[in-house]
Amino acid sequence: MLEKAKSVNQALDKAIPLREPLEIHKAMRYSLLDGGKRIHPIVCISACELVGGQESTAMPVACAVEMLHAVSLMQDDLPCMDNDDFRRGKPSNHKAFGESVTILAADALLALAFEHVATMSTELARSIGSQGLVAGQFLDLSSEGSPEIGLEGLESIHINKAGPLLEASAVIGAILGGGSSEQMEILRKFGRCVGLLYQVVDDILDITKSTQELGKTAGKDLVAEKVTYPKLVGIEKSREFAEKLNGDAWDMLSEFDQEKAAPLLAMVNFATYRQN
Repeated sequence: MLEKAKSVNQALDKAIPLREPLEIHKAMRYSLLDGGKRIHPIVCISACELVGGQESTAMPVACAVEMLHAVSLMQDDLPCMDNDDFRRGKPSNHKAFGESVTILAADALLALAFEHVATMSTELARSIGSQGLVAGQFLDLSSEGSPEIGLEGLESIHINKAGPLLEASAVIGAILGGGSSEQMEILRKFGRCVGLLYQVVDDILDITKSTQELGKTAGKDLVAEKVTYPKLVGIEKSREFAEKLNGDAWDMLSEFDQEKAAPLLAMVNFATYRQN
């Protein structure tokens, strides 16, 4: 995982050189390059390699996926959304550059992402559109303070918020690697499973870790009266569910070459047992 993350960081650095307008490019680099676990590009590259492809084939699309992820975080932190002043242990983009620059930098990152993925744009566009990430964010905001959201509704929110971009990362990697339709479908389900896993663990960390440990504001979900897994079933049951999702993700890759699957399986364990 670390070697792949290093390769992704180098490619991202080259993708956004400092140029005019300087403030916009500084803001783009601020959110894209300083920190980040690189889960999405690692999934994309590893899925490509899993079905026989090469890292170099997947890297442009892997970078595009990470750009879109950065856009989603920049928007998520804005005052009109989650209103968070911190991200990855430093001021959020709009706190460092102002809201107008953040919005323009996010627009620029979005455009740059699609420059990288001319042949894969349909899958990627679907993942962030009204049936993907946008839907998840809307459902998340709409659920605040609602006593009517149960486990089924919460799962739908989490799957739509984190699943689509991870699904796209895995499926695009498989396409680039020449995978079969059956392999693509397995990896689509794998991405959805890991997306839900990531959100469940986020729910747990939000109430068990400090702001300093998380690098972002802790306890936000409680303040916003959001529905979370710990709120509905408690922390222990939430941890049990995360373990189940971990096992499900491992099972999905059991028919693949386990040496090639190792980076994806390591990423699943990282998502499950991370501390921030």
